[in-house]
Amino acid sequence: MNIFIPLIVGVLVGYLLRNRLKFNMDRPMSVTLLLLIFFMGVEAGRVEINAFDLLIYSLVFASLTILGSLVVAFLGVRE
Repeated sequence: MNIFIPLIVGVLVGYLLRNRLKFNMDRPMSVTLLLLIFFMGVEAGRVEINAFDLLIYSLVFASLTILGSLVVAFLGVRE
């Protein structure tokens, strides 16, 4: 589902009812955000991955990124 359609509709409703609507939205938004985070965690927990391989790939990628940045920095200093 396209997320922009409900967003635009919400903006329009909020704009049209901005002086009439005196409802505090802090609590419903907090509950909705916590439910969203919970369901994202449930979905992430369903994914089957090999954590050790992922750790090795992440460490290699991070090391190569740092090494590449250092090489570019040293080349920039020498010029």
